This record gives sequence, structure tokens and C-alpha cells, in this order.
Amino acid sequence: MIKAVLFDLDGTLVNSLEDLASSCNYALTYFGFPTHETEKYKYFVGDGMPKLIERVLPEAFRDTETKQKVLEKFLEHYKIHFADNTYAYDGIIKLLEDIKKLNLKTAVISNKAQKPAEEVVSKILGSFYFDIICGKREGYPAKPDPTLTLEIIKELGVEPSECLFIGDSGMDCAVAVNSGAIGVGVLWGFRVKSELLENGAEYIVETPNEILDIIKGTKNE
Repeated sequence: MIKAVLFDLDGTLVNSLEDLASSCNYALTYFGFPTHETEKYKYFVGDGMPKLIERVLPEAFRDTETKQKVLEKFLEHYKIHFADNTYAYDGIIKLLEDIKKLNLKTAVISNKAQKPAEEVVSKILGSFYFDIICGKREGYPAKPDPTLTLEIIKELGVEPSECLFIGDSGMDCAVAVNSGAIGVGVLWGFRVKSELLENGAEYIVETPNEILDIIKGTKNE
């Protein structure tokens, strides 16, 4: 029986690609580095903001000092422009409403830094839909390491096997496997079906409404 639903944020609940790309390209331009097309950011994002900056920089300029100053400039811009073009995917708000009606526990577990994660959820979705909003926590490794996910599951008062972990990347599916949750890969996000399956997704869904079918036990694979 499903008692909790855990969500990745970027690429799963919200399409934030354009704003992430815009802020990164702003920071790169500021320091005279080449920029990237928005579509390429689908494979730059997902492992936290420091890793994002490392990936967008030319290999010869990935020293600690350069990464830090570009990250700071990125965050300065993103703090103001994080919601310019970011939006909830079709059907997500209704899904969240339906989940709350079922009195299930809910959490966001993102590799995004805590404050930006909270701001995006609050502005685009509404914090009241979630029992816990968890960005990158100091001292915890990023997904797909299960340590933080298991901590959140414990805080929700449920067992891993009673949780769905919903995400758009192989990393999300892998953290589901690693934590003992049920992995659900979504096809409306930043990555492709093969990546989700290769990393252990138990379900693949094309629409948010299919997630409700899984929760109710009415979706057949």
C-alpha cells in the first residue's frame, strides 16, 4: 500500500530548463566563457548547482576558484529570474490535489540547493502540497545516494516499500532502487525512456494521471 509520494523537482514537477539555462549563460557571458543552447542543459542539470556549473565551463577552466565565482554569479541571477519561464507540467497541480485528498505523505527531494528549491516550489506549485521540501543538505551526498532519501522517508514516518519515488532521470530511478522505494520514471522531463529503464524504473508514465493509477493499484504494466 502506498503511503507516501516522493518527487524530484526539476524535470518532474516543473519545467525549469529555460530559466536554469538563462542564468547559467548569463554567468558564463559575464566571465567571457562560451554559452550553450537550452536543449543541452537537459544533460547538464540534475546533480546539483555546483555540478551544473562545472559541466557548463570549458574543461580548462574547472578549477575551484573559477567554479565558485561563476556559481555565485549564476545564483545572483537565478535568485531574481528563477520563475521567469518556469512552470508546472500539465496535470501536476491536479495530481498534487488528488494525492492530498488521499491523505498521503508527500515530499520533494531535489539535488537543487535548499533555498532555490523552496522558492521554486512555493512560487510555482505551492508549499502546502508537501510535508517536506528537501534540497541539497550539508553533509549528505546527492542522489542517487539513498542516505538523504532514507532520512526523509523516516521523517515522514513510513517504510521505503510504501513510497513512490517519481523522477525524470536515471539518477531518480537509481535512488529509488537504492532506497527500496518504488521507482516511477516520467517521460515529460529532461531525459529519455531508455535511461529510466536502465536505472531500474518499475513504472514508466507518460502523464501525471497515470501516477494516480499506480497509487490506487489500477495501472497495469
